[in-house]
Amino acid sequence: MYPRTEPREHGLLTASDGQSVYWEESGSPDGVPAVFLHGGPGGGLGNRGYVTKFDPARYRIIGLDQRGCGRSVPLAHDPAHDLAANTTPRLIADLEELREHLGIRAWVLNGVSWGSTLAIAYAEAHPDRVLGIVLMAVTTTSRTEVDWITEGVGMVFPEEWERYAAFAEAHDPAYRRRESRLVEAYARLLRDPATREEASQAWARWEDVHISIGAGGFARDPRWEDESFRHAFTMLATHYWAHDGFADPPLLEQVDRIGHIPAVLIHGRRDISGPVITPWELHRRWPASRLVIDEGDGHGGTGMVAEWVRANDELATGVHSNDDSEGVH
Repeated sequence: MYPRTEPREHGLLTASDGQSVYWEESGSPDGVPAVFLHGGPGGGLGNRGYVTKFDPARYRIIGLDQRGCGRSVPLAHDPAHDLAANTTPRLIADLEELREHLGIRAWVLNGVSWGSTLAIAYAEAHPDRVLGIVLMAVTTTSRTEVDWITEGVGMVFPEEWERYAAFAEAHDPAYRRRESRLVEAYARLLRDPATREEASQAWARWEDVHISIGAGGFARDPRWEDESFRHAFTMLATHYWAHDGFADPPLLEQVDRIGHIPAVLIHGRRDISGPVITPWELHRRWPASRLVIDEGDGHGGTGMVAEWVRANDELATGVHSNDDSEGVH
């Protein structure tokens, strides 16, 4: 991987609806523009590990905390935040406003987990703004995927799913297991300040459980100790998942719009919470894509990260050989 360089520039971009999105820029100002889209939803840029996946001599590296999380303001759990304004089309609009603000004509997209959903959605909306795509832990946030990660994976972890579902049943009168969607129950519980703390802890535990295979076993994510992070993450995750990623029609049905864009799809065979069928189906419909399946990794891992770096290196070379400076910038 490359050095974890400090940002050259950063700021808060006030979006057209008044909410503010944090952004930062690293690498070469004359490099190939690339934007990193973090996971979650609500994961934020964290400790900026994403910059180590790009050659700073060849890339102009852009990162942003998606609205409602990280250093963007207001946060999802702030009463001033309009959760209804958190939709995938609105995130796409934020990206377009940021691209224009930075004077970028087109850029490379990188997305991890939920970020891969956002990258696909953005590319399908603006294929002329995309030079290439690298996705890791690939998702499209379809109803099938959401129902699997919140309900179906309970077949693998029945004792933990019992704890997870029992909390919702005890606190949300509208929820009945197997009769209504558990993700919708948690979305309601997390919007209520009276149940938010306990619900966020229950949701966080389930997150740690379902990614444990392929991640060396169960371990509590240290980010959960930050109450503000945990509340924003869980509110945003349940909000987007309860709406199936706000994708209508589903992203897989619109892949023909981006079939010509070069892409690398990287996924772990042991990703129980996000089975490899999703990147497989995406790859089958995407002629310019290459699918890389790591047999030992789950929802991330060292092998997948190595492929991520390699894919960006290859893409930078391809963009430089096929584009002129006006086309890139």
